[in-house]
Amino acid sequence: MTSRGPGKQVRKSAGERRDEIVTAAALVGLQEGLECITRQRIADDLGVRPGLIHHYFPVVEELVAEAFTSATTAELDGLLPGVTDAPDSRGALHTLQHFFALTSGAEFDDISKLWLNARHLSRYRPTLHAQVVSQELRWCHRVEQIITEGVAEGTFRCRDSWAAAVRILAVVDGVSAYINTSADQRLAPLTDLARTITEAELGLAPGALRSR
Repeated sequence: MTSRGPGKQVRKSAGERRDEIVTAAALVGLQEGLECITRQRIADDLGVRPGLIHHYFPVVEELVAEAFTSATTAELDGLLPGVTDAPDSRGALHTLQHFFALTSGAEFDDISKLWLNARHLSRYRPTLHAQVVSQELRWCHRVEQIITEGVAEGTFRCRDSWAAAVRILAVVDGVSAYINTSADQRLAPLTDLARTITEAELGLAPGALRSR
C-alpha cells in the first residue's frame, strides 16, 4: 500500500498501515467522539482513499472498537504502569500518587469523555460493548495488581485487592460522570474524593496519596 498525495510515495507494511488507521481513529474518538469515526473521515485525515480503510476494516464498527481499545490502553499504561513494569518505579505508593496527580488535571478530561461516550454507545453496538467490558476489567486488574504489590511491600493494608480496585475505579468513574455537563459546578467539591476513598481502602493516612 502507498500513501496518496504530493511528494514521494511511501510504501508501508500491512501492520504499519493498520496501526496508522487505528491511531488516527483513536485520536478522533478522543477529541470528537466515537460517532465521528467514519471511513471517509479517517481517509481524509490520513490522505488516502476510503477504500483503503475498508480494506483493513470492512466493518466500521470494528475500527470504532479498536480505536477505543487503543486509546484506553495507552491511557492505562501512562496513568497506571505496573509497578514492576515502570522503568523508574518507586513502588506502589508512588504509582498511585502519580495516578491521582494526573487524573486531577484537565489532561484527563478527554479520556473521561471517551469512557462516557463508549459506555453509552455500547448499549447498541455489540462489538464495542465487548471491548468496553474487556477494558473495564483490564483497568480493574491493573489496580488490583498495584494494590497486591503494595500489600506485599508492607505499604498498604487490604484484605481483598480485587474488591478494593473495583470500588476505587467506581469512584473515579463517578467523579468524572459530570465531565460533559455540570463539571464546573460539581467537580471542585469532588476533587479529592477518589483519593480519600483510596487512602481509606488501603489503610493509609489521610493525604498519603498526594504527590510529594
